Amino acid sequence: MSESILVVGAGELGTEVVRYLSTHPSRPSSTSIAVLLRPSTIASPSPFASTSISLFHALGVTLLPGDIATMQDHELSSTFTPFTTVILCTGFASGRGTQLRLARAVLTAGVPRYFPWQFGVDYDVVGRGSAQDLFDEQLDVRDLLRGQTGTKWTIVSTGIFTSFLFGDGYGVVDLSKKNADGPVVRALGKWENETTTTTAEDIGRMTAEIAYARPQVDGVVHIAGDTVSYDRVAEIVEKVTGKKVYRELWDMPRLEEELREEPEDTLRKYRVVFGKAKGVAWPVVGTFNELKGVKLTTAEEWARDNLGSI
Repeated sequence: MSESILVVGAGELGTEVVRYLSTHPSRPSSTSIAVLLRPSTIASPSPFASTSISLFHALGVTLLPGDIATMQDHELSSTFTPFTTVILCTGFASGRGTQLRLARAVLTAGVPRYFPWQFGVDYDVVGRGSAQDLFDEQLDVRDLLRGQTGTKWTIVSTGIFTSFLFGDGYGVVDLSKKNADGPVVRALGKWENETTTTTAEDIGRMTAEIAYARPQVDGVVHIAGDTVSYDRVAEIVEKVTGKKVYRELWDMPRLEEELREEPEDTLRKYRVVFGKAKGVAWPVVGTFNELKGVKLTTAEEWARDNLGSI
């Protein structure tokens, strides 16, 4: 049976998902791939989008115009209907309520298989009522999918994007040298707290691996490039930069007080969730990639490639 896959969104993750879906050796020759993009992105792409679009053309991927932010529910369902698999690669930036609306549109369209945007923590373990209130919507999506049988679904739990863990904006790794002579690494909650990390490229790679796996893999699937403590992150930064790292503990009282001061600050919400270290880390052993013998990029390998020159 011929398959048709639609990837919704082509940012950092979506581009990698499309790349690996298109080039995976297990891709059936009859499988077609399309990506849903805003009409404005297709007509006048940014430099990043232009690179992705050039790649899509080279791979023979169909560009389907559509803006999920403005499309009506029936338009979304009509757009999804021709496809056997829909993979959602637009995250929280698409707005509150979008994840649930798209899931409902997929079910209404009768799409046989759905990969919702759940590329992150294990929301079942985090539970409802966490500091990051958007996570409750992710649980609403899971409840919706579990409450029906018409559409098979696969959730890929990946942990935090590796680039986000090491990025200055998150606050764990600070390479600005404003607070010390060398880089600053901060622990959220405790130094021994762990976080699972996977690169966007590896998430794309494993999503394609899971999409083409036979027998089909359904339900919640865990992957991991690495699982590291904040103490280990400090060691990695010190090793790859060759500079003494200043260590700073941001314990839970501090993280919670900062969130009370700025209750709508997204990064502060994340820090509280990760400081509690619940549902944000799992062993590499037993993950889908480890069981398949696929080695993914570790935190140290990513840091060596991206931080070594700083």
